[in-house]
Amino acid sequence: MIRTGRTTRRGRFMDQTDVLVIVLIGIVVIVVLVPVVTLLWLYYRDINQTKHSVLRNFPVLGKMRYILEKMGPELRQYLFLNDNEGKPFTRRQFEDVVISAKYKHRMLGFGTERNYEEEGYYIRNSLFPKLEQEMRVDNEQKIQTKVYSIDDDSLFRRKEHREAAEVNPFYLPDEDAVILGESTCRHPFKIKGLIGQSAMSYGSLGDRAITALSTGLGLAGGTWMNTGEGGLSKYHLAGGTDIMLQIGPGLFGVRTPDGEFSWEAFQKKSEIEQVKAFEIKLAQGAKTRGGHLDGAKVTPEIAEIRGVEAYRSIDSPNRFKEFGDPISMLHFIEKLREVGGKPVGIKLVVGDVDLERLAVAMAETGMAPDFITVDGGEGGTGASYKELADAVGFPIHTALPIADDLLKKYGVRDRVKLIASGKLLSPDRIAVALAMGADLVNIARGFMMSVGCIRAMVCHTNRCPVGVATTDPSLQKALVVEEKSYRACNYLLSLREGLYNVAAAAGIDSPTKFERRHIVYKDRYGKVHELNTLFL
Repeated sequence: MIRTGRTTRRGRFMDQTDVLVIVLIGIVVIVVLVPVVTLLWLYYRDINQTKHSVLRNFPVLGKMRYILEKMGPELRQYLFLNDNEGKPFTRRQFEDVVISAKYKHRMLGFGTERNYEEEGYYIRNSLFPKLEQEMRVDNEQKIQTKVYSIDDDSLFRRKEHREAAEVNPFYLPDEDAVILGESTCRHPFKIKGLIGQSAMSYGSLGDRAITALSTGLGLAGGTWMNTGEGGLSKYHLAGGTDIMLQIGPGLFGVRTPDGEFSWEAFQKKSEIEQVKAFEIKLAQGAKTRGGHLDGAKVTPEIAEIRGVEAYRSIDSPNRFKEFGDPISMLHFIEKLREVGGKPVGIKLVVGDVDLERLAVAMAETGMAPDFITVDGGEGGTGASYKELADAVGFPIHTALPIADDLLKKYGVRDRVKLIASGKLLSPDRIAVALAMGADLVNIARGFMMSVGCIRAMVCHTNRCPVGVATTDPSLQKALVVEEKSYRACNYLLSLREGLYNVAAAAGIDSPTKFERRHIVYKDRYGKVHELNTLFL
């Protein structure tokens, strides 16, 4: 009996050992055999496929090429490019926007990273710059915002907190304010800041991004928000900011069910108090054609706003059917202004003799748009064809002086305000544009960065990883409207303050007084050229 008991206990022990051995064998199979089988399967598949030459000659190993190629943009952006390299914006430009938006300061230490050996524009400083108390600025009404403050910033630790802040708005005084449609319509648009948000449609951007921008711009005041050609949504109106409603060739938001222009819908939009002006989009710098919106972004709500079918890609016509020459367009503008009672302008890309034909028509008929938005070829977009973005249309520093000079040549410049757009996301770039002839400036991608854009370059795919250029709810959850709205506000206020700093250094008491004499162009040989000698 005793021997039998020992045998039973020994049997149980042997059973546990067997289980352990089986488990170990299973682990070995998983760790060794499964990868080997997987590699053999990949080898067989790659060597027999007909799509990729590299994989037929170097099965399995050739996949590393495609993996590295896929990782390339991120590796270059974060590891290999220096702070002043990278397109369409350098890392330094990106950081300048983010720091202005988050901390509301533009200070740097030790010195600039600008390459002075390269060609570029420079602002001429005055021997006797203006003092702060000499500047023509309205800072009576303060802005209540929130900014971040860094508590600890070491190699392995970063701690910061957000705090309330009362800051200056840097409005233009009433007598310097820019007025659109001052003598042409029943409801002129008075603007106390020179910088506004360029056209970005709901659909190209998600509802959270649009709401954050609207709220931030409304908090800052003295600005405007362009709806883009996708029509007016409740998210544009959410923050109480002034709205410039854009009408593209697709007529989204002002069209009949069969795609014709609806005067009834247009009149209803013009009766909305926040809508201060209308912009007819003839072309965009990044795409001198009608807009495109991928079907994945066309949610039922967006389809209802635009008057189109949900989840179906949208391509606007290249131009309006309602007019096809300068005279007919000017008559269309006159009717819009008469029906809506508000300023009407056009958005175009300089590059064709039609601009001179337009200036001639304005001089001969006495009709004119209240403003012209000149969009440079370097402008951004949610989606465009590469050949259009790369080669069609002049960049803003070429286009703006041409437009300004043509309007002056035919004596119509005083009737039209010029709005410049095209990578003007810092105070110095804005100052150069104003000196070249702009009355106002539009910014799009700078505001996108202020609410979280990381330049992932996937705006056209609906897979924006930070929830900005996407309508996907699972991705949009990354964007917290309340937090990002303060960043949009801070970025705009920082730009306006910086613009006043540049104006004071140039010896003028207001950024509205920038002229071409305040800017020079230095070539690669160090020779300085006056702007009036460059653009004749």
